[in-house]
Order: sequence, then structure tokens, then C-alpha cells
Amino acid sequence: MTLQPVSAVNCASLLQPGCSLLSLDGDIFLFGQKGWPKRSCPTGIFMVRLKKGELKLRPVSFSNDSCYLPPLRCPAVAHLDPWGSDPECYLIHGGRTPNNEISGSLYLLNQDSRGSNRKVTLRCQEKELVGEMPGPRFGHTASVVYSRGKRACVLFGGRCYRPPGERTTETWNCVMDCPPQVFLIDLDFGCCSSHIVPELTDGQSFHVALARDDCIYVLGGHNLSSDTRPVRLLRIQVQLLLGGPVLSCDIMDNGLSMTSTITVKSGPGHEYVVLGGYQSETQKRMECNNVVLDDTGIHIEPRDPPPWTGEITHSRTWFGGSLGKGSVLIGVPTEGRSAQPDAHSFYQVSFQMEGDGSGEEAMQGCSQESTDFEDSAPLEDSEELYFGREPHELEDSGDDADGDTYNEEDEEDESQTGYWMSCCLGCQADANTWVPYYSTELHRPAMIFCSGGEGGHWVHAQCMDLNETLLMKFSQNSSKYFCLDHGGMPRKEMTPPRTATPLKRVTIKSQHRKAPIRLRMTPTKKSFLRRLFD
Repeated sequence: MTLQPVSAVNCASLLQPGCSLLSLDGDIFLFGQKGWPKRSCPTGIFMVRLKKGELKLRPVSFSNDSCYLPPLRCPAVAHLDPWGSDPECYLIHGGRTPNNEISGSLYLLNQDSRGSNRKVTLRCQEKELVGEMPGPRFGHTASVVYSRGKRACVLFGGRCYRPPGERTTETWNCVMDCPPQVFLIDLDFGCCSSHIVPELTDGQSFHVALARDDCIYVLGGHNLSSDTRPVRLLRIQVQLLLGGPVLSCDIMDNGLSMTSTITVKSGPGHEYVVLGGYQSETQKRMECNNVVLDDTGIHIEPRDPPPWTGEITHSRTWFGGSLGKGSVLIGVPTEGRSAQPDAHSFYQVSFQMEGDGSGEEAMQGCSQESTDFEDSAPLEDSEELYFGREPHELEDSGDDADGDTYNEEDEEDESQTGYWMSCCLGCQADANTWVPYYSTELHRPAMIFCSGGEGGHWVHAQCMDLNETLLMKFSQNSSKYFCLDHGGMPRKEMTPPRTATPLKRVTIKSQHRKAPIRLRMTPTKKSFLRRLFD
């Protein structure tokens, strides 16, 4: 277990309490930024790049058939494994917007495509719901249960505004606990049903929900009406029978008193580590616990916490989320340090995972203050979001030179040229771990097209032992060359060079000096004038 400080490069203001970290196909995405999306990132979703202690965010674009996704904070997020023809995706329900409006929509977020330069395009679709729909809420949980060859999404808990008839000018933004109802959503048809379980008498929010097969285990949570964090554990079982779903609930006393914790997967099975959060409104929870779900039930054991620094120990609030593969990102406010340019300091906590859990999806969650939610104003047009990169900062991610903008036409051209292909069996250039060998290849490994073979193929310039001068010479025309396996460099075939039309240079006239007037006359007129005056 390690604790390392992380430096946020020009993006610390975007990570705020209530944000979510999503893991899709091995990539981590930040969702729920503070403020409305800017022109630099219209979608409001950023790819998280964490390398060598530096945290960078890369704007992510949506497909053309996507809907608008507002920057929601404290939503219910659930991961969906591939099911039939449906790809891996995330369910996002509810949440709070920067204008303090609470959403009641359900969104499906999945990966649409991945370019050759590793640019990811996401697709977001809003699911139409019918039936007994859950109202707008935040601070609740969404879980996916599997029973008898079926699956369903389970929503529980959360907070909402008071009904319109009970809201006054003084209590317009006051929230209350949602009724203790369990909502089931059919993900295929969007049918919702509400269920009342007798064992659930009080509402709760900012809890942890872990699901395995047809059972959901609810840990912790805060009850706003009584201002308590009861030490209890709920086991909700959902059986998706043919005639209709059957729900049952068991209340256990071996739970944990906690809210707004972070849950990260720590093993290949249903093994998790729960850390962070709060024990009370003014006291953070500094302990850690191992949680294991198996056929016999749930097992909770304490474990040694990370070596917290003084800044983390003395901070009033903290938040964070799971980075996957046993890693957690934690942010604490930089209170009392006016010289600090960023509003938060960040740390990465890494747990040693048991077994190979790279193929498993890491359970994610975000921590935020559950009793005092900070209101956020929309970003003004004058507030710029800068994602600049110097040439020496370019990584193996294939980021473009502009940094914060994408050129779709350039990406299509790169996908056709195949910059990330492996040229031969003995090629040692790995596109994922390569280091620039030439000063001209800062974005991707330089490649030369070989005309030999079946239709030709691309070969890395490093594998052909080319110097940089020769590489520059090859890149100035449209020549096609043979690699060492097909005749070597002396043999080549030339294609017609491109002819560029020279630019017509126009002399810029001075604004303060008038040029002398020149009369343009033909030789006939000149001869006539000479005879006239002679």
C-alpha cells in the first residue's frame, strides 16, 4: 500500500466534490465537473491521464447520435457488463446540476469508437422510462442484479427537494430524504416499478451498495431527518420471476457507520476496499476495511489504513474516486495556504491487488460532503480551461499537438495510414511504451511505406536503421520504398512528385507615403505625343 502526491496539471479546478470516475475499456473518465461544459470540452467528460505523478485531463467528444449530458454531481452510477449485443456501458441516473437542479433522467454511456491515435469517442443515450418512475434525486445508488437469466437496475435511497406545495421562499433549496422505496428498471424496455419493503422504514443517502448475482448489500448511509449514521447492514434480494419480481430484505447489525466513502476493487472476485468518507458531520473516517462477497454472504474485516499525511489528517473535507486496478484518487482542500494556486491537493493510494484483476471492472464511487453540499455557479465565458502541452510533455497516448482540440479529418487520415501497426516479427517499437528516437517523431513512431509484399505494408523507420536526415528526405515527397526484407533501400520506385503552385506575392503598400502616379501608355500613344509636342 502506497500513498503518493499527485500534481494536477492545469485541471485542479475541474475535480470537485461530487464528481465521478468511470472506467471503460481500461480508460478512466472524469464526469461531473464543476460548472457547465466549455467550448474546449462541450461534453463535459474528460479522459484522465496519470503518469509520473502528474494528472492531466484530455477532453472527450461524443458521437453525432448522442444526446446532451449535463455535468451531474452525486449521481447514481452503475457499471453494465456486455450483455448479448449490448456493449459495456455505464448507467447514470439523477444527480445535481451546477444550477442546483436535480435530474431524474437515466443515461447510458458507452464507448463508440477508438481512433488510431487512441482518441476515444463516447456515445450517450437517454433511456425512456415508463411506469412508476423514480423522481429526481441525488446521493442514491444504482446496482445491477442478475437472476434467472434476466437483469435489472435497482435504485435505492437519495435526497430530493420538498414537494412544490411545501416549498417556501426560505426553504426553496432545502432537501429531504426520499421515501424508502426500491425501484426496479427493466433495461430492455425501460419499465419501472416501485416496491415497498416493510423492513425499510427510513430513507438514507450517500451509502455504499455492492451487488453480487441477485443480492445487494447496503453499507452505511446518512438519515437526514434524524441526522444519524446508523451501524447497520441491509441485504436486499431481488428475484426476477416470470410472474413478477419478488423482493426481500434482511437487516444485520455488523455494518459500518460511514457516508461518502470510496470503494475500489482489490481482487479478481467480489473483493473490495472501502476507505475515506465521514463518521460524523465534522469528523472524517480514517479507517479502511476489506469487504468480500461470496456464496455465504458478506465479510467485513478491518485493514491497515494508508500512511496519511498531515495535510490529509487535518483537512476538514475530502473526496475522491476509484482509478481501477486497486488505485484510488483522493483530493483535499488547500485550506489556509493562500500561496497555493490550486484549490485542492491530490494523492494516489495504491493497494496491492490479489491475482490478476485487470480484466475485471473496478467498482467506482465518489466521496463528497453529505451534509453541506456546496453550490456551484456556472462557468463564465471569461474562464478559460487550458489543456496545453509542450513537445516534451507528449506521452504515448497519441495526443495531438493542439492539446485541447481535435481535428477529425486528421484522425481519419491517421487511421488509414496505420501508424500504430507492427511492421514485422522482429520489430521492437512498442506503440504503448515507445520513447521518441528522432526529434521529428514526437506524436507517434515514424513509419515508411514498403511497396513489396501483398499490397505493401508499413515499416518503422527505427527498424530500417534510418538516420534523421534520410527520414526527413523521404518525408518531403511521395516516394514509396522497399524495406530490408524486400530489396533494401537502394531499390525504390518513384511516384510523380506533387507540384505546388507558387504563391503570388503582393507588395504591401505603405499607408503614409503615396506612390507616384504612373501613366501606362502604349508605344503608339507615346509616338503620337512626341510628334504632337515636337
